[in-house]
Amino acid sequence: MSQIGEHLRELRRRRHLGIRELAARSGISHSTISLIERDRISPSVDTLSAILDALGTTLPGFFSGITSVVPSSPFYSARDCIEIGNYDSISYRMLGVNFPNRTILMLHETYAPGADTGEAFSHQAHEAGFVVSGAVEITVGSESRVLMRGDGYYFDSRSPHRFRNASDEPSQIISAVTPPTY
Repeated sequence: MSQIGEHLRELRRRRHLGIRELAARSGISHSTISLIERDRISPSVDTLSAILDALGTTLPGFFSGITSVVPSSPFYSARDCIEIGNYDSISYRMLGVNFPNRTILMLHETYAPGADTGEAFSHQAHEAGFVVSGAVEITVGSESRVLMRGDGYYFDSRSPHRFRNASDEPSQIISAVTPPTY
């Protein structure tokens, strides 16, 4: 995981941006960016996405610069799935980070009890997934529903959406986002 901070700092410096300028462009505090670059914290998908948008790149483009090895096998072990969330609250384990020209973001999401993605957000994509365990309240636009194990969803991500663990136990989702511009 230490490569994320180093790679982000290198990308920012190549664009001749200071941390404060990147903070102003991305809407993420300069202290948070500094902590991420020093690998003191692991950014959420939304935080990293906002920073990368301000740097003119995407999650796949960013991660392809970290892992440049072309996969020799279509199979991935658990250790090959990179964490792009926050393991203690909302974990997003990404499948196929090093797959060239990836057109889908495949995630294994784990929501700690009480975890919430926060204010509803939108982006240009489609999202789909299945609840594997627990109960997750998903809000899309003005509609909200608690999904249980085996329930699924599919929606246009341009509608503001939000996810919240509605269980006292960790909840898990297997999800896909396409295109992978999360």
